[in-house]
Amino acid sequence: MMLVISLALLLWLQLADCGPTPVVLWHGMGDSCCNPLSMGWIAKYMAKKVPGLHVHALMIGDNVIQDTENGFFMNINKQIVLACERIQSDPALADGYNAVGFSQGGLFLRGLAQRCPSPPIRNLVSIGGPQQGVYGLPKCLGENHRVCDYVRRLLNYGAYVGWIQRLLVQAQYWHDPLAEEEYLENSLYLADINNQGATKNSSYVAALTQLSNLVLVKFSSDTVVDPKGSEWFSWFSEDGSMEQMNKTQLYTQDWIGLKQLDQAGRLHLLEFPGDHLQMDQESLDMIIDTYLTD
Repeated sequence: MMLVISLALLLWLQLADCGPTPVVLWHGMGDSCCNPLSMGWIAKYMAKKVPGLHVHALMIGDNVIQDTENGFFMNINKQIVLACERIQSDPALADGYNAVGFSQGGLFLRGLAQRCPSPPIRNLVSIGGPQQGVYGLPKCLGENHRVCDYVRRLLNYGAYVGWIQRLLVQAQYWHDPLAEEEYLENSLYLADINNQGATKNSSYVAALTQLSNLVLVKFSSDTVVDPKGSEWFSWFSEDGSMEQMNKTQLYTQDWIGLKQLDQAGRLHLLEFPGDHLQMDQESLDMIIDTYLTD
């Protein structure tokens, strides 16, 4: 009898190991984990397309209203701590997971990968994520959206003013190429996660380079992420032109491990047509089939 039970348990464990790697989703600015027209639809579609797939859409807060508001007003560092706790509390994710972030969610998941390496992320997909930050806030949920108008006014007042930097999520990844010293001194999130300080955090490199793949999606006609090159880690050079990722100090000095990932063939740059997050089903299917079905 004990032999039968042991064999049954062994078979169950083998079957469990054969299941698809679970997926964690992190939404973008103004969205929520469970919006039936966005994240909710994507989570259901993924679960339907990949039988047995466990999809965990991160809710930052106790309900969808808080989740949406926190995308504007909760310190990113606190959001990452909360996301790490929720991931570590989900037993389905204990052996690792794939992660897909949309817009600022792609930037936040990359920070999560560097600061919360256990359980490990296997494949990290950033869809329209501003990895080098933003230097503008156009078309934020529509030109006349009340919250976005408020955010825009505060950023124009001064993204690096202490209380604005602490209050606004978007200020914490605001990257003014004309004020690099001020950015380095006052950025509460981006300057740290890009390891741009005088003292480098070696754990960030170790954590990011454990990824099987880092996938960066840029939209060719993006009017939301400004500049759109940020989605591929491009940034402004000293003469004001857009510098490709492999020409930036972030890459050449390998501050976070991008060069190692690239040289190992594990850094992938994808470009989709259209405006911000205007991804058709064929493109979504390609991402799922290529990076989320192992």
